Amino acid sequence: MIRRVLQWSPATALLYSAILIFLIALADWQVEINATLGFLYIFPLVLLGTVLNWWQIVLAASFCTFLSDRLDPFPMDMESARDALIFLTLATTGLLSLTVTKSYRRERESLAAQRAAEEQLAFVIESSPAAVLTMNTEGVILLANPAAHRLLAVPQGQLPGKKIARYVPALASIPAMDENKMFRTEMQTRGKRENEEIFLADVFFSTYSTPAGPRLAALLVDTSEHLREREEANLQQLLAGSRILVAAVSHEVRNVCGAIGMMHENLVRSGSLKGNQDFEALGSLVETLSKIASLELKQSVGRAEPGTADLNEVLADLRIVLEPICEESEIELRWSVPKDLPVVQADRHSLLQVLLNLMKNSQRALESVPRKSIAISAAVRPERVSIWFSDNGPGIPPGQKIFQPLQKGADATGLGLYLSRAFMRSFRGDLRHEAQQPGCTFVLDLLTAPELPDAPEVREEDAAHSPLTA
Repeated sequence: MIRRVLQWSPATALLYSAILIFLIALADWQVEINATLGFLYIFPLVLLGTVLNWWQIVLAASFCTFLSDRLDPFPMDMESARDALIFLTLATTGLLSLTVTKSYRRERESLAAQRAAEEQLAFVIESSPAAVLTMNTEGVILLANPAAHRLLAVPQGQLPGKKIARYVPALASIPAMDENKMFRTEMQTRGKRENEEIFLADVFFSTYSTPAGPRLAALLVDTSEHLREREEANLQQLLAGSRILVAAVSHEVRNVCGAIGMMHENLVRSGSLKGNQDFEALGSLVETLSKIASLELKQSVGRAEPGTADLNEVLADLRIVLEPICEESEIELRWSVPKDLPVVQADRHSLLQVLLNLMKNSQRALESVPRKSIAISAAVRPERVSIWFSDNGPGIPPGQKIFQPLQKGADATGLGLYLSRAFMRSFRGDLRHEAQQPGCTFVLDLLTAPELPDAPEVREEDAAHSPLTA
């Protein structure tokens, strides 16, 4: 009944209040009893408290007190005290009704907002492409959205009540949850579907408390496809690097075999070792080795597959990788790259590997420098984009051949810069060193993607010639 009254419109409440005041006043005037009926005005004041503010309620209580004083046919002693008591009673009742009404309406608004938020949250969970699960302390699934059923290959509605250890064992091994140990973190783990199929998942989970006890909420994303793509890209990078490496080694072996072959021909012409079977066998071995090197070179170097890369995304990924490395090594990273760089002719992973290789070289060169800095800048030119990678290290000594593999004095095999330039030239770009700049500066030249001509077959014998010359 009270809830229904509070749901009345203001006009309805005022109408019923006026009717009650009229009836009470009429009864107080006509009924002849040795008592006042002023206390009955409490009921219309309760109704008025649902629609009026505090000063209007005080005025209504004063008016009802006036009616009670004037319409009572029997005068009584201490009328002033009686009127004050009636006024306080009516005003207090009306103000109490006002307070209760405000509290009820705030609660209704809060419940409505909470219900709307719950509906939106339920919609988000139900329509989310990521699997959402909630579990209790025993690892029993309490709630699972449709994406969770699809991910775990379970018929819709059958996940609640099952153990999460059956599907994602790592979630079942989380330490016992209590109010003093709350977790909000992520992990990558393996899961198992209902049909025993294994998948890789990124899991974001947190614990929270409820009146029924601690709960665990987890969001699962299947990253198996990303793993496959990453491994395939790594394999392609490995194969590309291996082909270039084999070509480089074959090229060096051919040079050595050519020199040995010339010495062998000179000895044959001199006739001093004519008829020597060991000498003739040595000549056959050198000839065979030269043929093998030439064969490997032809098989290792082929036509470059055209491809494009968003240079903005590549440099953004590079910055994500470089910033923590520079912070750990106390290197100042100066970034001067314009926005909206054009799409370039390049393989995304190879270009990123080239930039990371330059970063590693600069990091080693800056170890003995007190104040370290690396500067990366880019500029758009007609039909190409140039990227400058500079550091304030000691630089490269004049005359050193930095792009030749297997040279003396180089770290490891000395293939880093050789492979980097080979990668750049594989997609019609170039990597060059600017010796006139202070420190060490490398420039990456990249062709823009639109309307590129077909590239001729590139061989390692032509490594000295660059399609882009500064």
